[in-house]
Amino acid sequence: MLTVDQRVDAADRLYAAERTRRPIPPLVQDFPEIDVVDSYEIQLYNIRRRNRPVLGHKVGLSSLAMQQMMGVDEPDYGHLLDDMALTQNTPVDATRYCYPRVEVEVAFVLGADLPGEGCTEEDVLNATEFVAPSIELIDSRIEDWKISLPDTIADNASSAGFVLGTGRVRPSDIDIRAIDATLWRNEELLAKGRSDAVLGNPVTAVAWLAGKVAGFGVRLKAGHIVLPGSCTRAIDARPGDSFRAEFTGLGEVALTFEGSQT
Repeated sequence: MLTVDQRVDAADRLYAAERTRRPIPPLVQDFPEIDVVDSYEIQLYNIRRRNRPVLGHKVGLSSLAMQQMMGVDEPDYGHLLDDMALTQNTPVDATRYCYPRVEVEVAFVLGADLPGEGCTEEDVLNATEFVAPSIELIDSRIEDWKISLPDTIADNASSAGFVLGTGRVRPSDIDIRAIDATLWRNEELLAKGRSDAVLGNPVTAVAWLAGKVAGFGVRLKAGHIVLPGSCTRAIDARPGDSFRAEFTGLGEVALTFEGSQT
């Protein structure tokens, strides 16, 4: 475990890397004793410093393959802030990020507060106003995406932005476990997946999140957006790329990166 001063030092490095677009070496390299508790405290330190409204949270490492790669048996989470909200009609400047990638997710928008510890899948379904198509923009402030679990947690679970499509479906009107998703880049089909790639059921990821954040004094509240994890592999985003994600029964969502490729 790290000292308070070491946590602040690590947080300062990530904070500067995000603003200068100059990624840093893995935190585990200079802070070999860093653990998961340290990492969440570093994340929270920088979230408080940004002083932006919290619109929701994202779940990371929600696929079995990613958990096995990281050597963990549960997901992680990060915060979604208001300045991370993107729109379909406004191109994103890819140079704002270090190593931008996109992921395809079924977003949950809560219509009621969720309980904390002991939150069940039934609680999630009852509290969810609707699900929607979404693309998450992920980024790493760690050099070359060479991340360990403490690195990605401290780095806000590698989250950088998100966009929701216009589709809105009540959970009772769709099988959330069986939503097929495809991701296109510049009219080229790049990835296919299904919503049950997320812990077997994205609802499970939201219930886990509600219980996990409760341990840090956080609640998932009405109006919050929850991104439970990606249905497909992450895809690199380059200047000039135009992405479109299609979801059976949900519709589609788009995200464009401005500029030209060199």
